[in-house]
Amino acid sequence: LRDIADRFNVDHDAVLDNVLYARAYTSEHQMELLDFVAAKFHEEGGVFKLLIIDSIMALFRVDFSGRGELAERQQKLAQMLSRLQKISEEYNVAVFVTNQMTADPGAGMTFQADPKKPIGGHILAHASTTRISLRKGRGEMRIAKIFDSPDMPENEATFAISGGGVTDAKE
Repeated sequence: LRDIADRFNVDHDAVLDNVLYARAYTSEHQMELLDFVAAKFHEEGGVFKLLIIDSIMALFRVDFSGRGELAERQQKLAQMLSRLQKISEEYNVAVFVTNQMTADPGAGMTFQADPKKPIGGHILAHASTTRISLRKGRGEMRIAKIFDSPDMPENEATFAISGGGVTDAKE
């Protein structure tokens, strides 16, 4: 974040004062952190504009392994997504969630261009307003593709990530 602040000529402390960070260790802990976040958003109304959950499914996959626990996992995931939607609406905060991809064993039979699919099933897909797929391009180039959105057409954009943050792609 300091490098990004330098790029935009912004004071490091001013940037860091506007960031809260918490690491969850279980899916249950992740839910508890959402309660903490909601309380913080309530205390400091209007200050926060973005909530990022990095790899929402990672802890669920650890806590609920195997097909026998799939129903319970999806139920807990639905509760978390409902909580995120409520926080977003109540505090006017954008929620950005990253997710993992997995091989789609059925994709080979349908000749799909990309044989990967996001983890989390229909519950996660339907809870998301706009879905963007990120992938590595040539060299340092990255590609973001909108593949599901109620108000934007499917489209791609290229970019790069440097120490100073997201930059225009250099071909």
